Amino acid sequence: MVITTVADTITRSVGAVTGTLSAPFTDPVIRLGVTGLSRAGKTVFITSLVANLLNRRRMPQLQAAASGRIQTVYLQPQPDDTVPRFDYENHLAALTAKQPFWPEGTQRISELRLSLKVQPSGFFSGLQGPRTVHLDIVDYPGEWLLDLSLLDKDFATWSAETLERMPTRPAADAFVAELGACDAAKGFEEPQAQALASTFTAHLNAAREAGFSDCTPGRFLLPGDLEGSPVLTFAPLPLIEKPARKSLWREFERRFESYKRNVVRPFFRDHFAKIDRQIVLVDVLGAIHAGPQAVEDMRRSMGDILGAFRPGRNSFLSQLLQGRRVDKILFAATKADHLHHQQHPQLTAITQALLRDAQDRAEFSGATTKAMSIAALRTTVEDTRNHNGASLGVVRGQLLNTDKQAAFYPGALPSDPAHLLGPARSGAENWLDADYEVMSFAPAPLTLKPGDGPPHIRLDRAAQFLLGDKL
Repeated sequence: MVITTVADTITRSVGAVTGTLSAPFTDPVIRLGVTGLSRAGKTVFITSLVANLLNRRRMPQLQAAASGRIQTVYLQPQPDDTVPRFDYENHLAALTAKQPFWPEGTQRISELRLSLKVQPSGFFSGLQGPRTVHLDIVDYPGEWLLDLSLLDKDFATWSAETLERMPTRPAADAFVAELGACDAAKGFEEPQAQALASTFTAHLNAAREAGFSDCTPGRFLLPGDLEGSPVLTFAPLPLIEKPARKSLWREFERRFESYKRNVVRPFFRDHFAKIDRQIVLVDVLGAIHAGPQAVEDMRRSMGDILGAFRPGRNSFLSQLLQGRRVDKILFAATKADHLHHQQHPQLTAITQALLRDAQDRAEFSGATTKAMSIAALRTTVEDTRNHNGASLGVVRGQLLNTDKQAAFYPGALPSDPAHLLGPARSGAENWLDADYEVMSFAPAPLTLKPGDGPPHIRLDRAAQFLLGDKL
């Protein structure tokens, strides 16, 4: 374990030195990580961002675009031949079809390179020609990000934490019954291991569907080619003092360590540790709808995983000595188009408060963080309705999987985030004084003029924060 850690550190350091020394002689590269938990909208965000950088008329808050300094933007092959390409063209085709539909969500890591030809700004800009800036967008599942917190835990600690929170989550009874029928101190049998792993995986999927965020190990939810392998065939077990060498407990402990060594650590070393800028997409409205426990689980999850970003400013010395660090992190509450703009400030304030622990930890380490409410693709229009003599701001759009239009009001978000976070921290099961609803909208048919990207809410502001200083 120590040798592996040292080797990983040397590899990152050599890569950082090479990148630092060659940087003055090569085109600058920004590696933007895009992640978020399930259904937060990663695929749509990347597709809309790329489309709006290629056609920049809807990007007035991106200063380099508004000033005309971005002369052209084009797609080209990504530098890493071993990583699947983000399927931008097919995703855009889904969103812009005559009858548009949502593209498939993120199931694995993928990458896409955009090259921007930019005229420099500043006093001597007239004496310089345009330069090329490469934007490498790295898309990866948020479930994999949560796994990074496992690197600092042993099997006993992870098992205790998982079993402790299980009673408050759905579909736990089947796993608890399966666990009660076995003796982890006795000899290992593969059919028993598979039964435990299967019911535990079903519990994780049910918890995710119910709006919970921390559902580790993440590859149990998105197994890919590892499905059915021993590295994904384990489950949490109650602590046993001095378990026998060939017991079920010992074998699960071994597989847990193998999962960290063969699944989590390579992802960190090969992809995650090379990111410069990061956006974390968060379905705050979905968590609020799911209830106080889901909100508290999201708050804890985002605080726990932020340490994996190793945040800090990308100075020459820090790259040389420590490797790359994320120096800007944007927490974006998605689906802002599900709210009338009158409630956007409340959504942003709740996101800031929800992620305060995570933000403070990043800023203490030198990274710049920001919270924002966005919609990468706007699917609704705003309207007003009279309700009990008052004017109510609603949004109107086509319901998913139907041809019906509906006006929607999710409930009044509080102006003071403590009214939500207080009950969440105290373990309340329901919101006492309000109900919050969510509705699934289909993407609206688009008629785009030349130069127009897809309609959005604050995507240009997000791009300015993440990329503006590099352009």
